[in-house]
Parts: sequence; C-alpha cells; structure tokens
Amino acid sequence: MEPTTSGRFRVHDRRPRPDIDGTGPSDPPEEFVLVEHPEGPIDPTDPDAEDRFDPLYAAAEGYEGELADRVASLEPGFVADATLAWTDGSARFADVAVVRESRFRFADDVEGMFEAAVDAWDQIRSAGEAVGSVTTRSNDGEPNGALYLFADAPGSDAFADLRAGRLPIEPLVARVNESREDDDPREDDESREDADPREVFVLRPAAHDFVAVYVVFDREGVLAQTVRDTYDLGPGLAAGLDDGALDAAKAGSESGDDGADSADGDGGDEDGFDALDRL
Repeated sequence: MEPTTSGRFRVHDRRPRPDIDGTGPSDPPEEFVLVEHPEGPIDPTDPDAEDRFDPLYAAAEGYEGELADRVASLEPGFVADATLAWTDGSARFADVAVVRESRFRFADDVEGMFEAAVDAWDQIRSAGEAVGSVTTRSNDGEPNGALYLFADAPGSDAFADLRAGRLPIEPLVARVNESREDDDPREDDESREDADPREVFVLRPAAHDFVAVYVVFDREGVLAQTVRDTYDLGPGLAAGLDDGALDAAKAGSESGDDGADSADGDGGDEDGFDALDRL
C-alpha cells in the first residue's frame, strides 16, 4: 500500500520537472510545486518555521477521469485540500478539491514598472536596506495592496527563488489576511473557505534591480485587472467589458478606488507589513 499525505496546500507553481542530473527526457513531464498551508499563523522566530514552507512536488499529468479534470483545473495560487500518494519518493494526487481560487502570477523582465514600486524601492535603498514593504492605497486613501520589494542577495536570484518556492510567498499572504482582520472578520483565518481570494503578482522589472511581490487584496477588483492588463498576465479590464468591469472601472476612476498610484512606508509600513520578519 502506498503511503499518503493529506492536508491543505497552496499550489505555488506548475512547471516542467527540472532535469537535475542531465539524464531526463527532452520533453519533461510537468509537476506542481506545493507548499503546505498552515492552519494558523506561524511565528517566524520558531526554529521549525522555515521547514513549514519547504515545497513538495506532485505530478501534473497522467491522471484519469474526474481526478484528471480536477488536477487540470489547478492554477498557481489556488488553495486545495489534497491527498498525495507516494511511490519511490514521487508524489501523485490521489484526491484534490479546491477551496479557494487565489492566484499567483509571475513575470520576468517586465517593462514600465509602476511608480509606487519604484518610489518605494528608492526609499528602501536610501535607508540602506535590501528588503522592505509598503501598503499601496487608492486615491481616496483606502488600502488596496501590500507591496514587498527584494534585492538579490550575493550569489542568489530572488525571482527564481520566489518562483521555485525556495523563498516562500505564503507568509506574505498570511500577513495580508491578518492585517485585514479588522476590515473584514471573514479574513482573520486564511484557512477558512469563505476568506476572499487574493491576486499575487511576482514581478522583476527590466530597468530596476529589485523584485516586487504585490499582494492585491481584491482578486476581482479593478487594481488586479489593471496589473494583469499592464503586464499581460491574464484577463484584465478589456476582457471584462461585457460583464460590468467597465462600469466598475469608471466608478473606481471617479472615486479614486483601486488604483496603484500611491504608497506609504519607508521599508516597513504603518499596517505592520515587514518582510524582514521572514525573508
């Protein structure tokens, strides 16, 4: 009987299986990068905290029937309850059910990095820091996203490490949910199925020496759609003209809602985001 592991996981990425020793096939099968989704907050000073975010890898292909459809529907960022069956050190889904459709989107060498990120990075570097965070706000002052900025450590590649799960994104999303608790009691526990899904953008600009992790509070809001449009990362405002997104965009423009055109902070912000706690 195959050993199994059951739990709640974040789908971190889907990618071709790396050819570690150079003997793999020319067209390698795809696999999911999974990160265990904790039931509650994890103290970053706990000696075992780092191990809690070690990635697992599960085959993305070769399933049949209804399970094949459920596995095929998984996207980076989704949270799912799953049972993994292990054979010779390799994992496959024995069962999986999506509980929340947050999304992770990665883009390298992007052009036209938005002003809030560039301004925040200038402040962080002026303070002599390599990591920092700010809360972005709409024109009317409402928080709409948490922006984390990272420099490459000597000999490292922050974008590659974030995409591979070697630097975990999960603590950053958890901090957003914790900080949003006062605004919406549903979000005080990210493990609850009625918590709002987020949109997380991991962006490395071509013209600047930082990587941005942008956790947008409302996955369906105008801000998330605008970022998707700007960096060609999926359906944005243009794709939603027939389902009311245009009206939402106009309303947001009139009220200043959901724009990424302001930020506050100087490497740490008043809402308590602090990337230095974990990364």
